[in-house]
Amino acid sequence: MTTTRTRMRQVMDWRASIQAGLIAGVVLLVIMMIGYPIATGGSVWTVFRFIASLVLGRELLLSPDFSFGIVLLALILHMALSVIYTWVLAFIIHRWGLIVGFVGGALFGLALFAINFYTFTALFPWFTVVRSWQFAALHVIFGAVAGTVYELLEDEIFVPDTD
Repeated sequence: MTTTRTRMRQVMDWRASIQAGLIAGVVLLVIMMIGYPIATGGSVWTVFRFIASLVLGRELLLSPDFSFGIVLLALILHMALSVIYTWVLAFIIHRWGLIVGFVGGALFGLALFAINFYTFTALFPWFTVVRSWQFAALHVIFGAVAGTVYELLEDEIFVPDTD
């Protein structure tokens, strides 16, 4: 009797990556909303204006006042970027476990900070003013939360390997 074994490979859990991205995005936003006014004495709405300025330009930073449209745009943009970045992270870490999710996520967050604040500032030069260890730490926290939550929520999905 001949036994055939089908090789299986693990695939990313898209549902878990979306949920992890949303959770990590909320955690990061809450920390920024609390920490930015404490650290700078500025308005909490400046956080939203910085995010929305990626689409609407630096003129948005001239006023620290509340604007529903700006907050809504910033929330949509921030959460969309959080999910997209977490998809990339989940693709990298999905084959390993919780420790790799946490450590790998933290390192991914640090790399994300470096990319966002040292290359994209060529397109968005007004972001150089927030290039700091505090924002590096925030990105490390984002990555660690995203990676950990992904690994906690992930369903181990295996499909036949066609190679």
